Amino acid sequence: MVNLITELSKYAMILFLALYTLVGFQLVQKPEDEKRAFLWQQNILFFFLHFMGNLILYLNTKNEKIVYFYGAQMILFLVFLVLHHLIYPKSDRLLSHNLILLLSIGLLMLSRLSFDKAARQFEVAVLATGITFLIPWVIRKSGKLRKLYWLYGGAGLGLLLAVLIAGQLSFGAKLAITVHGISFQPSEFVKILFVFFVAGMLHEAQDFPRVIITTCAAAAHVLVLVLSKDLGGALIFFVTYLVMLYAATKQPLYFLAGLLAGSGAAWIAWKLFAHVQARVLAWNDPFSVIENEGYQITQSLFAIGTGSWFGLGLGHGMPYKIPVVEEDFIFSAITEELGILFSIFLIFVYMCCFYMILNIAICLKDVYYKLVAVGLGTLVIFQVFLSIGGVIKFIPSTGVTLPFISYGGSSLLSMFVIWAIIQGMYLKRSDEVAENDKDRRKEKVEKEEKAEKKNR
Repeated sequence: MVNLITELSKYAMILFLALYTLVGFQLVQKPEDEKRAFLWQQNILFFFLHFMGNLILYLNTKNEKIVYFYGAQMILFLVFLVLHHLIYPKSDRLLSHNLILLLSIGLLMLSRLSFDKAARQFEVAVLATGITFLIPWVIRKSGKLRKLYWLYGGAGLGLLLAVLIAGQLSFGAKLAITVHGISFQPSEFVKILFVFFVAGMLHEAQDFPRVIITTCAAAAHVLVLVLSKDLGGALIFFVTYLVMLYAATKQPLYFLAGLLAGSGAAWIAWKLFAHVQARVLAWNDPFSVIENEGYQITQSLFAIGTGSWFGLGLGHGMPYKIPVVEEDFIFSAITEELGILFSIFLIFVYMCCFYMILNIAICLKDVYYKLVAVGLGTLVIFQVFLSIGGVIKFIPSTGVTLPFISYGGSSLLSMFVIWAIIQGMYLKRSDEVAENDKDRRKEKVEKEEKAEKKNR
């Protein structure tokens, strides 16, 4: 009976996510006064999806902790959605729904793979949701943030240097640093500071000397990451800077020059670093080195192929055969048990978020926050591309986590911060619209008064 329920549930979960995604893209195009009914539809679809996933997980494991954990998640999600709407009634609720959906899928898969890691991830999520209530207010009210860009750049570079000097080796790279027994990955937070730094540099001036100075500072960030052998992080910083530079200057020549320089740097890294050569070898022909360098990617491909379009059903796969599956390769586990179709709709959710962030950037009048929105949007979607591209053998694996889903406290916390900043800019855009409406009404009243005086 359990097998039958599990088999049917995978089709239902695909259908729920497909409908959720469809409603999401419809919401993007709807005016504010028509969104309420669609938002309620999304809520219902999400809670059904979340309930069904946890029910199947419990039926397959008979672990009572799953029930209590599901209840704790429900409380967190409801409190977050209700309080955030009460505190910021003009915030973008679709962004909130997408965050909760991605987080719930991550917690569901982590509960399947390692309940202890799921519990730790949930603790970080509770802390992160508390922080998100403050950040939008700061972004919305503080106009002095843009003046501190040198502080952002200096602090970020200092943190990266600290990891280079005192960081712990993990899979050949220095990624994390430990303070009082707590390990965290500074590059996850530095990338946010980096976006604010670049936006601060380029919103004031886009002349050639300013571009050279900014490029040198950005190159310093990337170089330290390369020396730490965090090449995935270096690639994210590099691409984010290129996109922000093009958005600020509208000069294709800068973008092309950056691509050429990046290609040359990638070739040099391949020549210098053994672990980069191993990853390129595993990407080029993983089955020729299946027992060593290619083991992880081949197991990922086996999992995806076994899951096929509709998946094996939650709890019926063997994702534990993939090394580090909870972090870098969680997308493979999702695809194996929930299916390729489910994973495709998951990608659509990320694309919806990216589209919304770009829309915010286009509508903002403030050039500084416009650049910040472009930078953060690029950062998130490129991280999604690197993570998924690596596990499906589209590109060499870079060891990058999947936003809101992969295990990792630093990654999850930084993504919550990014989401809160985006919400703050959405509110700022609403303030700009309200101010424009106020100015137009004022002009209209003044014209009417002048016309009335003239008639008298």
